[in-house]
Amino acid sequence: MTKKNSSIDGFVPRRPGSQVGERHVVNASSSAPKRKELRSEDDLQKSAIGTPRAGRLMGRSDIDDSLNQIDDPTEKHHERKLSRKERKRLKKEHRTRGQKIRKRIIVIAILVIVAAILAVGGFLAFKAFNATSSVLKGSFVDLIQNVPLKEDENGRSNFLILGTSEDDPGHEAGYLTDSIMVMSVDQDKKNAYMFSIPRDLYVNYGQACMSGYKGKINVYFNCVNDAETDEAEQERLSKTQEFIGGIVGLDIQYGVHVNYTVMRDVINAIGGSIDVTIDSRNPLGVMDSNFDWKCGKPAVRKQNCPLGHYIQYPNGPVTLDAEHALYLAQARGDRAPTYGFEQSNFDRERNQQMIAVAIKDKALSAGTLTNLGAVTGLIDALGNNLRTNIETKEVRTLMDVAQHIDNANIHSLDFYSDDNKIFTTGTLPGAGSSVYPAAGVGNYSALQAYIKKELTSDPFVKEEPVVTVLNGSGVAGIAQLAADALEEKGFTIGDISNAPEGSYGKVTIYQINTEKTASAAKLKEIYGVAPTKGTPPVSITGETDFVVIIGDASVVSGKQ
Repeated sequence: MTKKNSSIDGFVPRRPGSQVGERHVVNASSSAPKRKELRSEDDLQKSAIGTPRAGRLMGRSDIDDSLNQIDDPTEKHHERKLSRKERKRLKKEHRTRGQKIRKRIIVIAILVIVAAILAVGGFLAFKAFNATSSVLKGSFVDLIQNVPLKEDENGRSNFLILGTSEDDPGHEAGYLTDSIMVMSVDQDKKNAYMFSIPRDLYVNYGQACMSGYKGKINVYFNCVNDAETDEAEQERLSKTQEFIGGIVGLDIQYGVHVNYTVMRDVINAIGGSIDVTIDSRNPLGVMDSNFDWKCGKPAVRKQNCPLGHYIQYPNGPVTLDAEHALYLAQARGDRAPTYGFEQSNFDRERNQQMIAVAIKDKALSAGTLTNLGAVTGLIDALGNNLRTNIETKEVRTLMDVAQHIDNANIHSLDFYSDDNKIFTTGTLPGAGSSVYPAAGVGNYSALQAYIKKELTSDPFVKEEPVVTVLNGSGVAGIAQLAADALEEKGFTIGDISNAPEGSYGKVTIYQINTEKTASAAKLKEIYGVAPTKGTPPVSITGETDFVVIIGDASVVSGKQ
């Protein structure tokens, strides 16, 4: 079969023996091609395309220069001179084309920069998405919202913060909540109150736990359930919020569960250290030898523990790295030698609150929030080691509140100070060394009254009014009902008894202490009766500020 040389896209194949620059005679009868000029390599002469040039072949530069002529508007065409108008038009077109090219370059550069920014933003968004999906309730897109925090009847948002050590392999019983802290925030007035619940507080669980129906409060969280699902974690949080809320007398809307790794990672992410002020009752400061194993072998002991012990600080300003902050938060002086921890767990709880405030200061500093590494480190720390029922759409509000609460408006409540010992310690059957209310095991009235007085926005509570309630209605139990209702509102009940026989109307109020005007106004608001400054029909003993006589039983059920 004869092979034919076919043309490709209109080009005729070269014949054997021909060279570039020779004319191709395909058909002798065909008409001669139109003459076109070819620039020579030295640009000194021009020849017609197709005319062989004796003694030389066509070079690559010949082809390039000739091709460049095609798009060169300033090149003379067929030796014809361009008019002034044509030259002006061609120069304008050339200038316009150059401007367009420069604009395209600028646009490309901008797009590259934007792409880089989006790449970084996408990286943060991806990390934030992963974190929010495991940490917060709600979707990642809810972060653009700014929903107010849930509030109690006093306009406060209350958070329960639980710390466990299940991430510490060498820590015995890591599932126990060794740190139990409550933070109460007023998002409008920008203030906060912090207090800790002793982990050894002896309580009634209200259900069967591993230690029975009664025991130390740090068992309760895991007593709810011990499953590892997200649903189980949320159940533990919500039930522990309700349980501790009942003890302290607060509606706790939010729960947060963290482990040891959070403190390490967060402090490392915000620069590796925090600043605190040691304020011990001991003039030497604080020292706990329980963590001296961190000092290491003798060769490095001096370097790791320059003062002799791993946790040893003088009173005054101190800078803590992540590890030292973590172990100071655990220190309670339970191993000799030690000093500065005479109140054991109570001292530890004060230090935990101090460290929490220091972390807040460092984390919300301008330098940290603008540092990419710090932000991503925080996201990683929270995403892997924190669980909460805070909703994603509330995060922006929470961060705004945190940034605008000055340290002067963060108050710490102490339940074991020299002048306010609400709790005491002792050995209880089946529980060993325990903490319980000074008023008696299970009696939280003084604790709740103190917390309410400190957190309330009602000015009369600050006056700490003491009320004696008398029953003048003749219906048994009315005085007790009225006293319970007043106590819930923040009054302290001094005595409950029957009034002498007589006519008292619906309600009669005697004001003994005329300085407590806010309390008098509150009683008038409750009963609709202004207090009188007359003499009550009974003798007054103790610190009674008001005497309330209930003459009509319907007042208690109708007005309370």
